Amino acid sequence: MTHNMAPANAPWFEHLVDSVRALGEAAREWQLADQQARLLEAGVQFERRSLHEGRILVHGPATRGYDSKPRTREWHAHAVMDLQKIYMEHRFLTRRRYEHAAMLFASGAARAIAQVRAGEQPVRVLFTLDADRMPVVGGYKVGDLGNYSGQKALAAAYERVASMDYAAEVAEEIAGREDHEVSERDAGEMFEAGAFAEGLPDAAYEYGRLAEGALRFVLLGARQEHGKELAARRAAEQAAAADEQGGTQ
Repeated sequence: MTHNMAPANAPWFEHLVDSVRALGEAAREWQLADQQARLLEAGVQFERRSLHEGRILVHGPATRGYDSKPRTREWHAHAVMDLQKIYMEHRFLTRRRYEHAAMLFASGAARAIAQVRAGEQPVRVLFTLDADRMPVVGGYKVGDLGNYSGQKALAAAYERVASMDYAAEVAEEIAGREDHEVSERDAGEMFEAGAFAEGLPDAAYEYGRLAEGALRFVLLGARQEHGKELAARRAAEQAAAADEQGGTQ
């Protein structure tokens, strides 16, 4: 649906706002998917289930070796274990995609602000693609915006994202080492950093929302200039119409 988009003939800044808003909406979709995935995974935890202990008997043909011997299975528990694996994989995927979408939102809004402040007039946020044809997250720091009332909140949100982003890198670096290279202290640092970095997607999404608001602030000048141009154009058209009318009398 495109009813909420600026018309094709709208000024450049309206399309830029649409571009950043699309990043935010995409991140929100992945946020909801991540929340639902966590609920699904939590719903099949053994401690939350009352498992029926009834069993089934299974066996394969004589050519199947061990599987040819009849044995029992607790089929309800088997189903729950399968679901745990499926939901865990699903939750891992949605988490990674949510984090990526949220960071794209944050970096896209930050990039748009930087371009506008540099005097550019971008119509859309531009990203490069990685080997998997996914947009690459760029820098997400927003410089000082002078008298912008949301400056303090924006800066604090940036610090949260930056610290969690760094923690994620630390945890990933330690996890990538060989076992003999990881001391007990390193392992503790990895788990601590990983736990802290769990908040990165939500922090990045919130920062993106604040940066989106900051973008609207930095676009005030462009909006005002555009308004003046429209007013001048209308005045010229009215003057021309008056001259034409006067000439026909």
